[in-house]
Amino acid sequence: MPITYKDTRNFTAAELERLFLSVDWSSGHYPEKLVIAMQNFRTVYSAWDEDKLVGMICVMDDGIMNAYVHYLLVDPAYHGQTIGRTLVDMVKQKYQDYLRLTLIAYNNELHFYKHCGFSKNEDASPMSITSLWT
Repeated sequence: MPITYKDTRNFTAAELERLFLSVDWSSGHYPEKLVIAMQNFRTVYSAWDEDKLVGMICVMDDGIMNAYVHYLLVDPAYHGQTIGRTLVDMVKQKYQDYLRLTLIAYNNELHFYKHCGFSKNEDASPMSITSLWT
């Protein structure tokens, strides 16, 4: 069955928990909060294998100049099927007229994002205050 893509913010806690924990992200331990968070993102695109959520990308933006990709995750069982690249391409298309599209990449994922057209800023570093462990 081919992967289908949706523009939706409506997910169950169980769908989000399963996907986030499939990539070992600690936010998956807070599925009820994730349900609410999805409602607050400006853009959420998701990838589905029939009725199974297998990937998603979530973006915050200021409506005109700056957009920030907060989540991009694909179930590891579905890696290598261009799902992540397709989700990034959907976001790049939507935000093509913006002046900046930003994300924070874990070091082991830099190669993927470089393939998608992003470049590492040498004069900036991500900073955060967090209680999450991944």
